[in-house]
Amino acid sequence: MDFELTDEQRDIQKAVRDFAKGEFTREIAQELDQKEEFPRDISRKACELGFVGVHFDEKYGGQGLGILDNALIMEEFCRNDSGLGVAVSLSGFASEIILRCGTEEQKDRYLKPIAQGKTISAGCFTEPDHGSDITRLETHAFKSDEEYIINGTKTLITNGTIASFYIVLCQTNPEAIPSHRGQSLIIVEKDREGVDATKIGNKMGIRMSPTAEVSFSNVRVPLKNLIGKENKGFYYTLEFFNESRISIAAQAVGTAQGAFDRALNYARERKQFGRRVGDFQIIQHKLADMAIKIETARLLTYKAACKFDSGKIDPALTSMAKAYSGRIAVEVCDEAIQIYGGWGFIGEYDVERFYRDSKIFELYEGTREIQKNTIASILLGKRA
Repeated sequence: MDFELTDEQRDIQKAVRDFAKGEFTREIAQELDQKEEFPRDISRKACELGFVGVHFDEKYGGQGLGILDNALIMEEFCRNDSGLGVAVSLSGFASEIILRCGTEEQKDRYLKPIAQGKTISAGCFTEPDHGSDITRLETHAFKSDEEYIINGTKTLITNGTIASFYIVLCQTNPEAIPSHRGQSLIIVEKDREGVDATKIGNKMGIRMSPTAEVSFSNVRVPLKNLIGKENKGFYYTLEFFNESRISIAAQAVGTAQGAFDRALNYARERKQFGRRVGDFQIIQHKLADMAIKIETARLLTYKAACKFDSGKIDPALTSMAKAYSGRIAVEVCDEAIQIYGGWGFIGEYDVERFYRDSKIFELYEGTREIQKNTIASILLGKRA
C-alpha cells in the first residue's frame, strides 16, 4: 500500500497551484461573488492549460488521466479559492456520462469543446417535487418517429443558465414498475425551441457557479441524442454519482484546507493581549483538530478515487468520502471563523466566503442524509 503521489501527480498539483495563485485573486473572487457571475476568462484559461477534462481520452481533448488526477486538480482549485474553484472545476459537469456511456459521435461532438473551453455542460436530475429522490420523475420524453418530445422541469441545476447543452434524466416508459426502470438520459441543446433556463439567485454560497431552473416545453430532439440504451438512464446516473461524489469530496477537502491555511497564517501573525493568537493552547488544539479532520477526509477521498481508477468502484466508499468531507469542510471553516474572531465575520477576509461556500458540499450530489442511506443499505445487504 503506497500513500505517496507519483511525480507526475505532484507536477499536476504544482501546475494547478501556480495557475490558481496567478489567476484566483481575492479582488476577482470578491467581485464575481458579489455579482454572482461565472469566471469565463479564468475557466477558458484553465481549459487551455488542460486542467478541465484531464480524465477524458486524448482523442476527445483530455489527457487520459484518472479520477484521482482530476480530484487533485479540484482540490487545489478550491484550496486557493472555494468559489472560483467550484465554478471552474464544474464547467464540464455531468459530461462524464457521455464519456462513460455515450457513442463515439457524442463523445467527439460534446467532450472536445468542453476540454477546449468552448462549451459548458449541465446535468438535469433534480425536480421541484422530488429533490434527491430520482426514482420518480415528472419530466417525460415521448418517442415519436425519429425524435423525442420532452416536457418537464428540473431545478437547482448547476450551470443551468450558461450551459450549451443539458444531460436530462427523463421518464421514457411511464408504465415501468418500479418507475426508475423506465428512465433514460437524453442530450438537449440549450438553443432548442422550448428550452428555458431561469436563474436562481441570492444563494448563500458558490455564487460564481450559476444555478437555475430549467424547463422543457415540447422540446424535440433526435433519437441519436439518447445516451446509451433506452430505459437505462437511472443506472447510468447512479454510476455517474459514484464518480461525481469523489469530485465533490475533493472540492470539500480543498475548501477545508484553504480555510485552514488562512487560519494558520492568522494564528501565526495576529497578536492579542501581547501574544500571538497561535500561542494560546485553545487555538493550538483547534488547529490540531482541523488538521486531523482534513487529513482523514483527504485519505478517504483519495482511496475512493484510487478504487474507482482501478475499476473497483465502491458506492459505500464514495458516499463516505462525500458525506465526511462535506461535514468537515463546514466544521473546519467554522473553526477558521472562530480563530479570526470578529474579523472572520467580515467579507474582506476569505474565510467568510469559504464558510458560506462550504455548506453546499453537504447538499448537492445528494445530501448528507442520502449518503448515509446509501452506506447503510450496503452495510445491511439491501443494495448490491
